[in-house]
Amino acid sequence: MTYEHLDADLVNELLDDGRASLRSLAEELDVSVTTVSNHLSDLEDEGVIEGYTPKVDYDAVGYDVTAVMQFKAEGNALPEITETLREHRQMISVYEVTGDYDVIAIGKFQDTDDMNDQIKTLITDPDINQSNTSIVLNSVSENEQFELDTE
Repeated sequence: MTYEHLDADLVNELLDDGRASLRSLAEELDVSVTTVSNHLSDLEDEGVIEGYTPKVDYDAVGYDVTAVMQFKAEGNALPEITETLREHRQMISVYEVTGDYDVIAIGKFQDTDDMNDQIKTLITDPDINQSNTSIVLNSVSENEQFELDTE
């Protein structure tokens, strides 16, 4: 096998099965276990692979309300606001964005009362000038990853 696309092929195999053994990866990619191990270590060192974590179905564990929140920040307070949101345990994504708002955050909550309490706590920050919250009615696609190009 050529090693030209080995890293991308390795990542794609792990996207399919993040718990695959080095041996099964080597067999699937038609290379030695040592080659897989070395390439995997390089991908980890380079930050391409940041970790191996389970995919959690938050609905199944009682967090079935998803909220998309938009915030306008006061002046230079953006780093503090995004850090506060990032540290909030129920925020699964936080983005600095262009447009009418400065920050978009996505959170998972047990119910609308839980969401309301959490959002009220967040928007008491005097550096948040305005907020807008949308409740997700139907999650069509969530936390999807895509395979890397190998061509």
